[in-house]
Amino acid sequence: MLERDDMTFPFSEYQRRISELRERMAKRLLDAVIISDAENIMYLTDYQTTGYSFFQALVVPLEGEPFMVTRKLEESNVIARTWVELSRPYPDTGDAIQMLVTSLVEFGLAGKTIGYERNSYYFTAYHQDFFHTAFTNSRLMDCFGIVEEGRLCKSDVEMGVMRRAAVAAKAGMQAGIEVIRPGVTENEIGAAISHAMFSAGGEIPAVMPYVTSGPRTMIGHASWEGRVVQPGEHVFLEIAGCFRRYHTAMMRTVVCGELSDSMYKAQEIMKLALSQAREELRPGLTVSDADKLLRNIIRENDVGAKLITRSGYSIGIAFPPSWDEGYILSLYQGQSDILQAGMTFHVIPWMWGIDGDKSCGISDTFYITEDGCGSFFDDVEQDFTVKTEFTPEKTLPESKQPVNE
Repeated sequence: MLERDDMTFPFSEYQRRISELRERMAKRLLDAVIISDAENIMYLTDYQTTGYSFFQALVVPLEGEPFMVTRKLEESNVIARTWVELSRPYPDTGDAIQMLVTSLVEFGLAGKTIGYERNSYYFTAYHQDFFHTAFTNSRLMDCFGIVEEGRLCKSDVEMGVMRRAAVAAKAGMQAGIEVIRPGVTENEIGAAISHAMFSAGGEIPAVMPYVTSGPRTMIGHASWEGRVVQPGEHVFLEIAGCFRRYHTAMMRTVVCGELSDSMYKAQEIMKLALSQAREELRPGLTVSDADKLLRNIIRENDVGAKLITRSGYSIGIAFPPSWDEGYILSLYQGQSDILQAGMTFHVIPWMWGIDGDKSCGISDTFYITEDGCGSFFDDVEQDFTVKTEFTPEKTLPESKQPVNE
């Protein structure tokens, strides 16, 4: 293994991760694993690229040096970013799976028991079929989740990187809130958020911020589309700051006008849910209990709103198309998983359908400690930002009308 000065974490961190992975491999009687999930490769090696749609894999044998199989262009990322010394690239005119098979044979893994991630975005069904057909002398086992077991609880150095991501998220949220007023487009809000995040040291997140206003807040996962914010409307913001592919996320709401009784009630319910979560989330609590705590608080409302999704999800390393690790662990009913120190969750007691036509959110990224939990965003105001006074030049020009009306 080759130590590099510019890796995200100390070399010892990657050694620990590989060592713990091999312990899990030994328990599953695996001689090697083929890791093709982009987040898992990043976790084990510090490798990252936007070219992850091309097949790439890290092969980790129980004994011996790990090696990478990548597109030729992406080998530069192996060399520049990672501790991995062995690389077997394939050209654009070559065959990725044939290179994988050839490399497995070269390194003496033919005839062995080999795990691969069957549920991986970029190890496609077509590639898996070809792999099974071309590599028949080995016992191939689904090892999906074997790396995620290590990712679930963050180390101290990972927490440090997530705090860097939180700095970017806070800068973006503050900038977005400041620019919101009637007459501003959702695009201008998104631009202000993005500029502030990147200026604060943030990097490109797995998903750009969600910015919706008025009736568009009822559309799931919508973002800016040129709509102009109208007087009396609210704006929903959901932002994830990113640093070295690690993310922290939060939701906030801005009201351009008087705060209605329904909106005030929604604000107080979401604040109560987050406050209770901050008090109750701790090692030993089940995922189901955590979800029930949050869901019961949101359920008791008289403004017509519902929590129509999970109430939270694990968050950390992410590449597009999502910034969450919810496939590893989410806060759902019926889940018996136990919270552990080092877990990090985006807790989202948001409310969909207030008065039948509005959605709002206040959320936080929590981390589980030895005896409770902490927040990455303690210093960020949770109350809705209410703006009732606007200078004449900042009110809505008559010529500006919402593009979707």
